[in-house]
Amino acid sequence: MKKVYSLQIQYPEQMREFDSHLTKTGRRSLSHSISHSSTDSNSSGGSDAEDLEDEVCPRDMQQMNSKGTRDFCIKNIKLADFGRREIELAEDEMTALMALRKAAQGEKPLAAAKIVGCTHVTAQTAVLFETLKVLGAQCRWAACNIYSTQDEVAAALAEQDFPVFAWKGESEDDFWWCIDRCVNVEDWEPNMILDDGGDMTHWIYKKNPHLFKKVKGIVEESITGIHRLHHLSKAGKLCVPAINVNDSVTKQKFDNLYCCRESILDSLKKTADIMFGGKQVAVCGYGEVGKGCSAALKAMGSVVYVTETDPICALQACMDGFRLVKLGDVVRQVDMVITCTGNKNVVVREHMDLMKNGCVVCNMGRSNTEIDVNSLRTPELVWLHVRAQVDHIVWPDGKRIVLLAEGRVLNLSSSTVPIYVLSITATTQALALIELFNAPEGRYKKDVYLLPKKLDEYVASLHLQTFDARLTELTDEQAKYMGLSKNGPFKPSYYRY
Repeated sequence: MKKVYSLQIQYPEQMREFDSHLTKTGRRSLSHSISHSSTDSNSSGGSDAEDLEDEVCPRDMQQMNSKGTRDFCIKNIKLADFGRREIELAEDEMTALMALRKAAQGEKPLAAAKIVGCTHVTAQTAVLFETLKVLGAQCRWAACNIYSTQDEVAAALAEQDFPVFAWKGESEDDFWWCIDRCVNVEDWEPNMILDDGGDMTHWIYKKNPHLFKKVKGIVEESITGIHRLHHLSKAGKLCVPAINVNDSVTKQKFDNLYCCRESILDSLKKTADIMFGGKQVAVCGYGEVGKGCSAALKAMGSVVYVTETDPICALQACMDGFRLVKLGDVVRQVDMVITCTGNKNVVVREHMDLMKNGCVVCNMGRSNTEIDVNSLRTPELVWLHVRAQVDHIVWPDGKRIVLLAEGRVLNLSSSTVPIYVLSITATTQALALIELFNAPEGRYKKDVYLLPKKLDEYVASLHLQTFDARLTELTDEQAKYMGLSKNGPFKPSYYRY
């Protein structure tokens, strides 16, 4: 187990430090045209029933499922049957989570767990939610992204009495209202948090810090949320243990590298109708996400430039055949700029002022702070909403750039993510919740931890069953020679895959 921080921590009284790191996840556009893009998405919805509800905010609707339950807020409960079919299709690919369900038929490792979550609400994450219930947990859920919710899936969950508060096209106020509805409940207090971006954790710190007296731990999936947890830890204000699943090997390789390698092309095709051959592309960041995006674009015939601050990642980019540049040196000539850093202000107004007409700008990193979109909301620039997730920003001289998903995560906003990849991430999250909830007193301090290597390997082994794959087993002599257990873990915590 690799311990990241070790500090003496008290319950927070002032939240200013955490507030100052609030990302733009909640900085929502209130533009009418954007908020009504809910029928154009990675969701397969678009039925007449959904169209009729588009003009009414779900908060103003009184909905009830077939069992008479009203503890949810979604776009349209009538979409439940369609959403259930999507969830069933996802279950076929998410074999590891289904295996966990079978293993829990007798023992329920999350019995008495009350999990409050803020993640994407899609068919794949619904399989995770329902798996947690099978494992014995009570759950309440909100969406971490205003564009990624599949309304039909939210309806299917609500129909099964799952308290979900999410719909595609939420405003900023809607976003925080949904989170509050998950937390601020009479006679129900969470004891576990599953977060993607840190917004649920932030809200509890800000509005209900007393709840942390009962919370046993936090499981965080994204680099943005991890940064926020580390900030709390450094400030001595992290009052529960947390597991960082973002940096687990399986998540890094599959969700970040392999997933983005496949989904970046589909996302760009769906939104901007781009031909990739011969295009000049600047990829900002050469971590796992940047590696995946760069490899996919290079394979399609694009000329790819890479920007990087880390000399190790920079050297990897050079060895992989990419030219390492500063963005300012190529921004006038490139056809696309793709951010993959998780940082802030990677692409600023000065860069966009220099871009050529028709340059496409988008973000594949977790944080929606990478592109300084607010700097484009000035009187001299005109925003033209072309279609869902596509805006043209027009300069006074007639030049325009193409901004995708308002700088939010492109593949989650306008495309789909392979189910197999999401199965790996979801299994990692489920096992991390089980680990934290059942850990004996004293195993985890009020720090940020990596997922135990043994669990990381277990996630991988569960997914090998999808392939015609057979692992080689160490002999007793080999295990003794290497100083390993025959059952793993097979690599030390510091090993880099």
